[in-house]
Amino acid sequence: MASDAALDSLDDTARIARDLIRFDTTNYGEGRSNGETEAAEYVEAILRDLGLAPELIDSAPGRTSVVAHVKGRYEHPIDRSRGDRPALVVHGHLDVVPADPANWSVDPFAGEVRDGLLWGRGAVDMKNMDAMMLTALREVIASGGPNRDLVIAFFADEENGGEYGSHHLVKTRAELFAGATEAISEVGGYSVELAGRRAYLLQTGEKALVWIRLRARGTAAHGSRVIRDNAVTKLAIAVAALGQAEWPMQLTSTTELLLGELARVLGVDPGSLSADELLERTGSAAGFLTATIRTTSNPTLLTGGYKHNVIPDTAEALIDIRTLPGEEDAVLEEVRRIVGDDIEIEIVVRDIGLENPFSGALVDAMVGTLQRHDPGAEVLPYLLSGGTDNKALSELGIVGYGFAPLKLTPDLDFPAMFHGVDERVPLDALAFGHRALTDLLRSY
Repeated sequence: MASDAALDSLDDTARIARDLIRFDTTNYGEGRSNGETEAAEYVEAILRDLGLAPELIDSAPGRTSVVAHVKGRYEHPIDRSRGDRPALVVHGHLDVVPADPANWSVDPFAGEVRDGLLWGRGAVDMKNMDAMMLTALREVIASGGPNRDLVIAFFADEENGGEYGSHHLVKTRAELFAGATEAISEVGGYSVELAGRRAYLLQTGEKALVWIRLRARGTAAHGSRVIRDNAVTKLAIAVAALGQAEWPMQLTSTTELLLGELARVLGVDPGSLSADELLERTGSAAGFLTATIRTTSNPTLLTGGYKHNVIPDTAEALIDIRTLPGEEDAVLEEVRRIVGDDIEIEIVVRDIGLENPFSGALVDAMVGTLQRHDPGAEVLPYLLSGGTDNKALSELGIVGYGFAPLKLTPDLDFPAMFHGVDERVPLDALAFGHRALTDLLRSY
């Protein structure tokens, strides 16, 4: 564990990220959560110290989001009504997924600093970016303000699809985002190593989200009887079939562009390798990238029964399905065929996929920022296998990208940090991210 002196020497970005980790904002899903209110109040106090007027918005008791507006500076008079320089939404989320302390080498909510890294649940997803937003904003305001109006948002409930966070605000407080046309948030702008060269993956889209519950019904009976109408058995067969399903490869415009760029950077003939083989050459980044060229259907939770010698009449399973944008209905039809008619399917959460162009002024600004701070590095587009609050903002016509810049060492398996054990982020990467985000907000 780091000494008190070492902790005192943390820069502001690391210190704020550490403080946020110490708020246990665990989100268990389906409305069960430890809540984000204390973390939101901490963020609100920092925003007020910057001279802003943040608003705390509760969607339910304990489920608090924070939104603040920052007026931009303009070198020349601009008629804002014409939309010459629309506002940019910069957003993060305050909730985290559960962490079992028994599986971790550190207390997941202690915000421990060890070996030059900040450890804890949320260190990567995404209290690191929350801290970078706050310290970048402080620096930008101190130097005269951002180049355009900003909407700064810290959402609740992202880890449950945003029902109590981004979707709630979009449905009930859309005026908070008036004038904004673009957004940036998590899971993009991080570095990977490709054939000894550093490259950054800029998130230009994300897969659709379909969370379902499978339910099997059968006959309740004594555990010693011959019962062929067993709910647990029927569910187990369906779960195994769906979990082992081999979904076909499908390329989108984003993944086609990425594969071509990877072949160029790696110096291979794009026709000599399959898409999977090419993606596997990206090292740890393959943990995200191989899931972007096909649907995934992963069983994540099983429930059923209440005693060893009682056959239950129902059993349930949760399945996390991620489809390519626009494929949700077709995938659900195939799921029905795979599990069979005896299994009930309940859609728990469903949200759209996104695919935005790797072009335009914002993309140019993000690419330019990364290359200024890491000259010679490549910047490549990719489709996120997971999802973000950009899904909700898209309902307002806001085009969202992933830009939480981190310059990482090749030995860190970054995809494994998301929802994994011993989540951690290098302090140097936080400092890099702060500088890059400050630069973007000051210049774009």
